[in-house]
Amino acid sequence: MKLTFLGHAGFRLEIEQAVLLIDPWFSGNPVFPADRQDEATQGATHILVTHGHGDHTADALALSKARKIPLVGIADLIGWWGHEEGIEGIGFNKGGTVDLNGAKVTMVNATHSSSVEGRTGPIYAGTESGYMIAGEGHTIYISGDTDILADMDWMGDYHKPDIGILCAGGHYTMDMKRAAYAAKRYFDFKTVIPYHYKTFPALEQSAQALIDALPGVQVIEPEVLSPITI
Repeated sequence: MKLTFLGHAGFRLEIEQAVLLIDPWFSGNPVFPADRQDEATQGATHILVTHGHGDHTADALALSKARKIPLVGIADLIGWWGHEEGIEGIGFNKGGTVDLNGAKVTMVNATHSSSVEGRTGPIYAGTESGYMIAGEGHTIYISGDTDILADMDWMGDYHKPDIGILCAGGHYTMDMKRAAYAAKRYFDFKTVIPYHYKTFPALEQSAQALIDALPGVQVIEPEVLSPITI
């Protein structure tokens, strides 16, 4: 299994027979090298989105259309894109599981907001979500944009993820200390990867608080386009 950070909230996950692009944002992303987009997207089988905000979906439609890659996410957003943009999509909802080339992806709750930009302001885009992705003997929890939420209690107990990819930049989501609290209280991660930080000055610039709070857990600070093999 190979995980590659694409900057901000984006990842490329190679698991089972799937190559998942998660929340891809390349155009205007200040930490992604613009000339390496083809490398990042080569062979992608699905595009998985957690919610509608532009820093998570800015390139999703264009990639889907240009390369005929199905978009996967909350039914409201995927259905609307299908109707308005003619894309191929797999829409599902909280508690549902879809099989993406052998990777079992279950949508779970998050607490944030979700919209896309319209001509006169934000347009509702379904609710925000996280994902549990199971395959190759691992379960990965991708939190999506969220704060701590009580649902993490049963989510950790039921799905038992060993890898946590946690938003941790603060301001728009939980910060490093809150992510560490959630990891310790609700989960038993062997590996934690923080994301949604360092991109902008408003966000946390270091993961040290998370590292210090999780002794015995492998905390990996991802580097853009540097693969992590698990």
